[in-house]
Amino acid sequence: MYTKAQKSFRTALWLLLVFVLWTVAVCLIDVEPIGPRGSTVGFSAVNAFFHTLTGVHMSLYVITDWLGLVPIGFGLGFALLGLVQWIKRKRLKKVDYSLLVLGGFYLAVLTMYLLFETVVINYRPVLISGFLEVSYPSSTTLLVLCVMPTAIMQFNGRIKNSVLRCCVSVVITVFIIFMVVGRLVAGVHWLSDIVGGALLSAGLVMLYRFVCLAFSDGKCYNTEK
Repeated sequence: MYTKAQKSFRTALWLLLVFVLWTVAVCLIDVEPIGPRGSTVGFSAVNAFFHTLTGVHMSLYVITDWLGLVPIGFGLGFALLGLVQWIKRKRLKKVDYSLLVLGGFYLAVLTMYLLFETVVINYRPVLISGFLEVSYPSSTTLLVLCVMPTAIMQFNGRIKNSVLRCCVSVVITVFIIFMVVGRLVAGVHWLSDIVGGALLSAGLVMLYRFVCLAFSDGKCYNTEK
């Protein structure tokens, strides 16, 4: 089990390193003012080509924006579960370890979101309600790819019926694919924004997996006996 934890840790470090290098590259390589109001973006040739290829579909943007509430709902649900356990078991340390780790993971995701709202890498390829909005990394991609895979890990331990567990995993996976592809095709992000969001999310999820595997008897979930 410790070997799995080591692999998860190494994978997390590599993914986060690639994300940092990708971010630096976006800031330095082929930076041109191809965005609205002369806003600049790296990998401008590739980003402009892909944006022209997909076009802009605001209806898809609105749909994926509203569906962004789904992972927020999942997060609140796990937070409520942790609160209920805390109240029933009367001690915070008796709350399922994986839920405590999940709470810390959510804080890390929120920190990354706030960081990139402050440190602007580039803006969207389109104006939203007449305003330039920060675009890198895609916050919706970050939210979906962080919350939903960790939800699958939680459900894999909490749902005992194998058929139901499999169905839940499939539904969540389809939702993830729809959201990421939908956000990409909607044309409200540069291709580099989606790639950045996916790399950061994958690194954070693997870090969450490492902490659970290393300190929870090789499981990404646990329940009080």
